[in-house]
Amino acid sequence: MKFAYLIMGAIFDSKKDKASIHNGVSQIIGVADIEEACQIAKELQSEGVDCIELCGGFGEEGARKIIEATENKIAVGFAIHLEDQNDIYKKLFGK
Repeated sequence: MKFAYLIMGAIFDSKKDKASIHNGVSQIIGVADIEEACQIAKELQSEGVDCIELCGGFGEEGARKIIEATENKIAVGFAIHLEDQNDIYKKLFGK
């Protein structure tokens, strides 16, 4: 199985902000926005990636956009946190 994890934030550039382990079997890629994420997801799919996991910043709406971009043909999930930590996350990310 080939796996990729996408993190999203204005500071990222997918051309520079990426790393892989196990000869590319697992990758992490930083993307600036959802548009870039959709493009990268399509590229990953064409490279044979089986599963894309997304940082929590994507949320359900962003995950659905990635699923649409990949035509619902590969596994897509996103990280979430427990509600008990909402205040900590709000402080950290300003939401």
